[in-house]
Amino acid sequence: MDVASSARPRGRALARVLPLIAGCSVVLLGGCSGGGASAGTESGTKAARAAAPRAANDLQDDYQRVIKDVLPSVVQIQATSDLGSGVVYDDKGHIVTNAHVVGDEKTIKVTTANSEDELTAKLVSTYPQQDLAVIKLDRKPKGLKAAGFGNSSKVDVGQIVLAMGSPLGLSSSVTQGIVSATGRTVSEGSTDGGTGATIANMVQTSAAINPGNSGGALVDLDGQVIGIPTLAATDPGMGEGAAAGIGFAIPASMVRTVADQIIEDGRVTDSGRAALGITARTVVGADYRPAGVAVVEVKDGGAAANAGIERGDVITGLDDTEVTTVTSLSEALAARKPGEKVRVTYTRDGDEKSAEVTLGEQ
Repeated sequence: MDVASSARPRGRALARVLPLIAGCSVVLLGGCSGGGASAGTESGTKAARAAAPRAANDLQDDYQRVIKDVLPSVVQIQATSDLGSGVVYDDKGHIVTNAHVVGDEKTIKVTTANSEDELTAKLVSTYPQQDLAVIKLDRKPKGLKAAGFGNSSKVDVGQIVLAMGSPLGLSSSVTQGIVSATGRTVSEGSTDGGTGATIANMVQTSAAINPGNSGGALVDLDGQVIGIPTLAATDPGMGEGAAAGIGFAIPASMVRTVADQIIEDGRVTDSGRAALGITARTVVGADYRPAGVAVVEVKDGGAAANAGIERGDVITGLDDTEVTTVTSLSEALAARKPGEKVRVTYTRDGDEKSAEVTLGEQ
């Protein structure tokens, strides 16, 4: 069907319908009698005009209340090679941030929202697989307040959120947007300071996420941190520049899981992340396109080893998901849990094979 020709009749039909709708509105309001319709319309208009600024003022009040409550819990973090943000996690001076913000450094400079003085903090532990880290202030300043972390399972698409942090070094900055989507699986690059992690269940937001926002707070209007802003999408068509309005935050539930284990045990002891127990690399086919994941090393006693997968095998599928790159394999595993059984398809010496694998933990 010709789209242009089919659109023209719809336009004429719409022009005929609109006056009928307007006429019906007058009948409903005042029976088309001049006096009644005018009084009713004027009264309704005044009420609407009065309600609009009240609603705007209420929303503005909500913004300001949340900012006043939460922003003091968001700090600026300065490492040797990176600048980012962090969120005060508890009243003992622990701060949660992104692993890519602190890198391998053991001592980090921290500036709180209420002071220009630089404080020092020590790295407790980092967990690059989830791009999270915990640091602890050497000296807890007076008035330091921990943020409240919400239930990220209750996050809804469309709800208003505020991103707080230090974008481009501008400390205590706030941007606003909505939750654009939930349950996103996103892979970070390993260049430009990224950890190369594949992270599941991320919260997508339209709130501006810029360099320096990493490790800060994504906050709802109840004043609860629902995520840690971590990265923004890039647009290859714009020379790898940031794609406006597409940012991602690690959900608060995962932040709590990782942070609690690091604070309690000094490391992550139960990641909940499924793994095959292999070291792998992407291989290309005769057409120079990614064609699978070659097993470089198999961990003794790991999931792959127990299923008979060997070094040199090339993995091409996980259940019904095609595997062409290390990233696609990581994303497929991100949707699984340790202990789940999956069918791994692979080639060995040119022959296609498959094995049932009970997934291990990363």
